[in-house]
Amino acid sequence: MGFYATEDGWESFGQGAGVAADLPVSGVSARYPAGSVVPMHQHPQGHLIYADRGLLRVEAESGQWLVPPTAAVWLRSGVAHRLVIPVTLQAHGLFFREDVCARLPASDCVVQVSPLLREVIIALAQAGNESLSSRRMELLAALVVEEVLGQPTLPFHLPWPTSGSSAAIARVCQALVDDPADAATAGEWAHRQALGEKTFHRRFVQATGMTFGKWRQQLRLLSSLTLLMQGTPITEVALSSGYDSHSAYTTAFGKQFGKPPSAFLQDR
Repeated sequence: MGFYATEDGWESFGQGAGVAADLPVSGVSARYPAGSVVPMHQHPQGHLIYADRGLLRVEAESGQWLVPPTAAVWLRSGVAHRLVIPVTLQAHGLFFREDVCARLPASDCVVQVSPLLREVIIALAQAGNESLSSRRMELLAALVVEEVLGQPTLPFHLPWPTSGSSAAIARVCQALVDDPADAATAGEWAHRQALGEKTFHRRFVQATGMTFGKWRQQLRLLSSLTLLMQGTPITEVALSSGYDSHSAYTTAFGKQFGKPPSAFLQDR
């Protein structure tokens, strides 16, 4: 998967060019085809990333977020991240001045995007430089902060082993990302890493904050979103994601996201 730069993509979206330091919020937009990657980078401002179609994966040292068009990722200032685009999408990035960030979430997260928040994000991100100092932009900036604060956080986060945690656990997590349907048990993974099963479980929780079983299910469900958004039949999605049946997948999906896969697709 290679890096793709649109005419205004990497320079504006990745680097935050055109961000107005004197405004509380400003932003940029860029369109990316499937297979694009915006390399690891960071911003001195707080950053809200939203894609109005397709599916966006945001990767940071602390974890990964796989985000549909009904949600946006909030990243604190200075958090290094890269964007991976599995399917064609339009990405919008908002940058929040330091004093404004103090009112926003204290940790990186995914927030729900209401119809109103969606329109305000797009309006701010697509505004031309000439209108950045307008009274309308100031009002939109105030509104987007209030809307972000009013949205619930969503379970689209997959915690990742930190750089100081067990290398063995990191290898297991990467192997499962490469093949979410891998059915090996915790005991089998422990054996592959030359660890006792109890030690494996303990280190996994220490490294990720989740049990092995919960982490793998979270991974499978998040990974399945890409197939769903690509129009893959739900039964095929279930089997490709490591579930034995359509019903088992639908049940797990509903518990995680609060709605069945069919309803999720209708809301995209």
